[in-house]
Amino acid sequence: MSVLVNKDTRVLVQGITGKEGSFQTQRCIEYGTKIVAGVTPGRGGEKTEHGVPVFNRVSEAVRETGADCALIFVPPAFAADAILESAAAELPLAVCITEGIPTMDMVKVKRALGSHGTRLIGPNCPGIITAGECRVGIMPGHVFSPGSVGVVSRSGTLVYEAVDQLTRRGIGQTTCIGVGGDPIIGTNQKQALELLNNDPDTAAVVLIGEIGGSAEQEAAEYIRKHMKKPVIAFIAGATAPPGRRMGHAGAIISGNSGTADAKKHALAGAGAIISESPAEIGATTERVLRERGLL
Repeated sequence: MSVLVNKDTRVLVQGITGKEGSFQTQRCIEYGTKIVAGVTPGRGGEKTEHGVPVFNRVSEAVRETGADCALIFVPPAFAADAILESAAAELPLAVCITEGIPTMDMVKVKRALGSHGTRLIGPNCPGIITAGECRVGIMPGHVFSPGSVGVVSRSGTLVYEAVDQLTRRGIGQTTCIGVGGDPIIGTNQKQALELLNNDPDTAAVVLIGEIGGSAEQEAAEYIRKHMKKPVIAFIAGATAPPGRRMGHAGAIISGNSGTADAKKHALAGAGAIISESPAEIGATTERVLRERGLL
């Protein structure tokens, strides 16, 4: 089973005629994802080099193709409007890869999404992949393999690293969700954990967090109260100096709760198993699965 996306998901790509949108569309098609439409204002009626029809508006694409998921590769200045257009078209899911969206734009998006049924993943994220079925984003599909471990991460690169370690150990994945590294995102770690906790085919979850904010503490509270499955957690940024942004816009320590130690302490206290090094995520997960008879 999977969460959010599967082999039947019908994806439209906003910004499909741009360089990155076109390149990643091809990679998604090669993975087996059903890309049914593209949206670029002013290019409606055309077809891309992949043979995908292009529409001027998301509503048109949804009406003509039955798309139920948007993958967004729109420049930062226009990305918020692209998300809101998908919400207005009542798409159940929108995945925004775009990095550098102004924070105030995302404040407006977050508020507006409260009145819609659209779930947003991102922005500034690697997307979602259900192993062997559907790739909606920029994750390198070749490192994934179907199995029973879900992955939730703020970091795209660490998703790939963790999954590669799991796959090399013969541990496959269900769905891997890159929630994004910006201060304001659509679906947070707690909400992603809830999705995987309710998936009967996910036996365990790898949670990859990083410094900044309090999302990991909120996830820890959910783990403590509700999680029925083992969680293996790694927090990036242990050596980062306070007050300095490290990579992601949200990865800045602005208080005691934002430190790696504070996050690890909260997660460990909630029952998560902590991996102290990114190089040990695979080994730690294998040990936990074997100890609990899940492998």
